[in-house]
This record gives sequence, C-alpha cells and structure tokens, in this order.
Amino acid sequence: MSVQEMAEAYSAAWSSGDPEAVVSFYRDDGSITINRGDPIEGRQALLDMVAGFYAEFPGLTVSLDHLRMAGDHVIFGWVLEGKHAETGNRVRVPGWEEWDLDENLKVRKSLGWFDAVEYERQIEEGI
Repeated sequence: MSVQEMAEAYSAAWSSGDPEAVVSFYRDDGSITINRGDPIEGRQALLDMVAGFYAEFPGLTVSLDHLRMAGDHVIFGWVLEGKHAETGNRVRVPGWEEWDLDENLKVRKSLGWFDAVEYERQIEEGI
C-alpha cells in the first residue's frame, strides 16, 4: 500500500462511523495531539476520541483534501463535514494532521490542527 492509498483509506475509515476502523491506522502505542492540547495516547484513548467525534457529528464525513510527504513524515489535509448532534447545524471545517509513520504505514504520532474558533462558530451558527 502506498501512502496515498493509506490516506484515502484513512479518510474512508473516518467516514465509516466505525472507531475501530480509524484506530486501525495507528500503532497500539500511537498518539494524536489536537491543536496543542493534551496528547491522546494508546488504543483505548484513541477509540474514545473517535467515538466522541461520532457522537458529536453522527454521519460525519472526512475527505482527503491534500497530501504531502517527506520520508516517513506526512501532511494529511482533510475536510470534516457533518451536522452537529446538539445544535443541528451543519459544519464544514478543514484541517490537517502531521503524521510520523512507522515502516508499516501505521501512525506513531499525529499532530492535528484546525481552526477551533471557526469550528465552534459553525456549531453555534452553522455554515
């Protein structure tokens, strides 16, 4: 599998509604840090994080927007779209993850980024 194929499969996993599918792209000791927050480390914590997004946005989709690679470091640009469970407002937010991959194309470490202010505005007001 190429990095391009892996990234396409990762976005499809996010759009599947299955936390296990998303977390399968991470090593068991993998981690993600979102917008300089606390690291989310390990399989169970990652499952909980993904399940939280699904609870907040039932039926969410994540599409691959762009991809950049330098060795085992990858920038996965994405667009999240969904309807917020509580407010009913549509949200469309772009962002990216910076991955450090292992030799099996599993994410060791991810740094996730998106505009949190715009995200919250769309939750409250929609797009």
